[in-house]
Amino acid sequence: MSANLSFGAFVKRRARLAGQPLLEGLGSANPWFAQVDGLQAAVEARGGRFTSFGNYDYLGLSRHPDVRAAAIDAVRAQGTGVNGSRLVGGERNFHKEFETDLAAFVGMEAALTLVSGYLTNLSLIPHLLSGDDLLVVDEFAHNSIMMGGRSTRATVKTFRHNDLDHLDHVLATARAGHRNCLIAVESLYSMDGDHVELPRLLEVRDRHGGWVMIDEAHSFGVMGPTGRGIAEHYGEDPKRIDIIVGTLSKALGSSGGFILSHGLAIDLLRFTLPGFVYSVGLSPAVTAGAHAALKVIVDEPQRVARLRRNSQMFLAKARAAGLETGAATGCAIVPVLFSDFMTTLDKAAALLRVGIYAPPVVQVGVPQDAPRIRFFLSAEHTEDEIDRTIGVLAS
Repeated sequence: MSANLSFGAFVKRRARLAGQPLLEGLGSANPWFAQVDGLQAAVEARGGRFTSFGNYDYLGLSRHPDVRAAAIDAVRAQGTGVNGSRLVGGERNFHKEFETDLAAFVGMEAALTLVSGYLTNLSLIPHLLSGDDLLVVDEFAHNSIMMGGRSTRATVKTFRHNDLDHLDHVLATARAGHRNCLIAVESLYSMDGDHVELPRLLEVRDRHGGWVMIDEAHSFGVMGPTGRGIAEHYGEDPKRIDIIVGTLSKALGSSGGFILSHGLAIDLLRFTLPGFVYSVGLSPAVTAGAHAALKVIVDEPQRVARLRRNSQMFLAKARAAGLETGAATGCAIVPVLFSDFMTTLDKAAALLRVGIYAPPVVQVGVPQDAPRIRFFLSAEHTEDEIDRTIGVLAS
């Protein structure tokens, strides 16, 4: 057995494996962890206009005056935190009010909010499944789902991305040997901008006997005529979905995660889910900001329509310019793929030189042979900003 590495040697080795020497070689050209407010100030000081495609404020609500005012008022009235888990420290009225409206918006019976979207999947999946169970996951599912699978004692299998025939095959060969079966997918995939075919997924689920958990992190506020998500997009009853999870950090412009399900299921999780029971409740400002954003989505459905128009416009113009956009469907996320990583870095730098922030996806998040810049569209983007961006990418 080899000698134990010192912690310093261990960190250096991991850094080499993660590509740290490449990042050190980039110096000031490193596109990650950019101080976006500083970049914006520098661009505007030169008389330019700063545009970000690197932030998922899909509906432009993070700086909406009603949202900011609600968060500020909540701090003034309630303070900065709730000082304990909701189980032992007690709930605030605003927690249940927000969860009730969130569930009603999507069309589910009940909701539960947690302090982290990532923590939601990481805590929920191993909590639901035991050693006799089966978890079947789309191969491109978010890391939080994959790590949730690693944390469970259940048998874990993957199926080819969005290939529901392959899912059907996996279930046909593996389902019978397990007590319970959870199928975990995303609705709108954050790296490719494509989405699951919900009616077929539910048909496969029903035929094999199992549960479906859909991560709507990127489709909430985005898909469907009024932003209610994948079920509204397909005209399906959302109650046919066993569990919906999502985040408050995207369309709602806040932070935290949520679970939507049947009333009894949520009541059970309130007493048993480790990520909820052993974590503090959402702060007043976070909850009030997200709740105000939800109300804006209801009152201003034109924001969802503008986002859809901008997304489809970006995708159409990118493809017309000869750019490779993979399987993107024009729902808020459009990746532009390049032949190699250095070309990807060069294009991101060229964009930044004209005041457009769109960093490359870190290589650990996508296949090594498919480097890309991922563009998050917003209802606030203009056609001129889209045209300028496509022009730089195509040059």
